[in-house]
Amino acid sequence: MTHHLDETHDPARTSWVKSANGHPDFPIQNLPLGVFSPNGGEPRIGAAIGEMIVDLSALAEAGLLDDRWIDPLMQPTLNEWFGHGPDEGRALRRLLSDLLCAEAQRSAVEPHLLAQSDATMHLPCAIGDYTDFYVGIHHATNVGKQFRPDQPLLPNYKYVPIGYHGRASSVRVSGAPVIRPKGQRKPPTADIPDYGPARRLDYELELGMFIGRGNELGTTIPIAEAASHIAGYCLLNDWSARDLQAWEYQPLGPFLAKNFLTTISPWVISPDALAPFRTAIPPRPEGDPAPLPYLDDATDRARGGLAITIEAALLTAKMRAAGEEPHLLSHGEAAAAMYWSAAQIVAHHSSNGCNLMSGDLIGTGTLSVADANGLGSLLEISQGGKAPLTLANGEQRSFLEDGDELMLSARCTAPGAVPIGFGSCRGQVLAAR
Repeated sequence: MTHHLDETHDPARTSWVKSANGHPDFPIQNLPLGVFSPNGGEPRIGAAIGEMIVDLSALAEAGLLDDRWIDPLMQPTLNEWFGHGPDEGRALRRLLSDLLCAEAQRSAVEPHLLAQSDATMHLPCAIGDYTDFYVGIHHATNVGKQFRPDQPLLPNYKYVPIGYHGRASSVRVSGAPVIRPKGQRKPPTADIPDYGPARRLDYELELGMFIGRGNELGTTIPIAEAASHIAGYCLLNDWSARDLQAWEYQPLGPFLAKNFLTTISPWVISPDALAPFRTAIPPRPEGDPAPLPYLDDATDRARGGLAITIEAALLTAKMRAAGEEPHLLSHGEAAAAMYWSAAQIVAHHSSNGCNLMSGDLIGTGTLSVADANGLGSLLEISQGGKAPLTLANGEQRSFLEDGDELMLSARCTAPGAVPIGFGSCRGQVLAAR
């Protein structure tokens, strides 16, 4: 599916919502959807515009939206709306852009704005299933070197988009506390494992994708159609207990080390808002196998990448008390980190007939780049704890400590386009209970 530029992407387009003009994340060229509640109210669907939220449920009630959209946009989640597909999503985005641009519409729309600071954000969807992939080849290589120096990548990696099924019930929206998990740990020097709080708590810098239209059980989503089944993108942090993971992951993979919490940013950035930032998928290194035909598409090769700069930052309790700025841990380009594209992920996920459903969440896996400044986890940054990171205030970290707050952010830039962002994805570590 090709996402075309239209008047909604015009760099000259501004909004009568003053905070939107020049906003680092939510100018009128973005208009992501999310679920919020006025403090003390029920969850409602809204769109971010600058420092404000436009209440789509209220617009529907006021007769400012198409009648066919009223029911899905008055739901407490985006599942039903996402299931209506990309054409409806594009039409709504265009209408919102016009309403928020035209001064003549201001008097009708302005009463239905709410400051983001006066709202509580919720998960965008009722997440029925969550799958986490492993498409960050530099992350896979860096981690593989720690455990298999002679063979960092297993032979299937360059043929199969590797993934595992996560725990949907523990996905939470940005700001939810990160309670240190407990589990079995077996240090290399110990004869038997013990049980207790994780000592090697880590973050993972990822992108998340929400499924829009799904597929019936037993059918597949062709690679040429896969992009049209993605309703939008968010930031995702798949918190990881590395000591639990090292003991439990063989032979079946992640379990308690991962399922205690996954944090996502609250706003879903639409594929149409990302149209100016589409880019080619990086060419595979010489000697790598070509994707099998069911994962290969010329349009995806040419436009399947996304020019997204992703960052992770750390704020310790000591830094917070001193009023210091967060320490930048990672800075890199998502497209350069992904060996498999978003469309390839979706096509492969359904290639055995697995039915994807509206509101399902898919993570890319940790996105690290080749540069040491763009590593997406502390496991890589500290080389498994062998090279602790020294922060600007002199503190050191190999893994996260209680009181640490981890913050993910992302920003899209391209020549001739207004930059847009994803908002914040953050969580503070609390002591095990």
